[in-house]
Order: sequence, then C-alpha cells, then structure tokens
Amino acid sequence: QVQLVESGGGLVQAGESLRLSCTASASGRTFSNCALAWFRQAPGKEREFVAAITRSGGGTAYADSVKGRFTISRDNAKNTLYLQMNSLKPEDTAVYYCAADWRFQPHRYSLREGEYDYWGQGTQVTVSS
Repeated sequence: QVQLVESGGGLVQAGESLRLSCTASASGRTFSNCALAWFRQAPGKEREFVAAITRSGGGTAYADSVKGRFTISRDNAKNTLYLQMNSLKPEDTAVYYCAADWRFQPHRYSLREGEYDYWGQGTQVTVSS
C-alpha cells in the first residue's frame, strides 16, 4: 500500500516563496526506486505537469511556465519529495499534487499524469497579487 501526503501549501503574495513536501509511506516498496512528479490543477482547468525527478534525483524536468523559478528535489533517506517555489505568481494558484510510480527505469520519468499510479490528496497554493 502506498500513501502520499503533501504539505506546505498556503496563501502568499506574488514574489514570495513556498516549499511543498510530499512524504511517502510505501509498504513493501523502496522509495528510492520510484520516479516522482508534481502536478497542479487550477480552478476550471485540467491538471497539468509541473516537474518530475528520477529515482536518484539526478534527472529533472520542468514545465516551461515554472522553469527557473521552481526546483524539484528528493531526500530518499526521508522518503520525501520537495518542490521549492520562488517568485510565485498569481497564475501559480492551484492545488498541487505529488505523484509516484515504481515502473520507471532508473533514469526515466514522465510528464504524463496517466503514467503515475499513486497520488497524494493535494495541497492548496494561493498567490495573491
């Protein structure tokens, strides 16, 4: 059984920063063997890719809209995924979800939500102008 729990969301002003965390409990699975990603869903919009990271953390990918402002990282010893969000903009307002899957090869990840089997419940990020 896999459980992902996000935290760190909140209300901030434009230009400020937030760090999201996603802690995993995965009975019978090793956290360091899964690829991870962040997605977000704004009101009235479809869920979209934000960032992804390989098992070791050596490979990352970002949506163009967040590149240079957001940083994805992971601490496999703590079973935790992070998303450091700097220079936040009102258009970053959304519910942020972490996702995990153990089927990827060591140096792979996906930008497609359909390729992740496990999801957290989401954490709200609201950026005021």
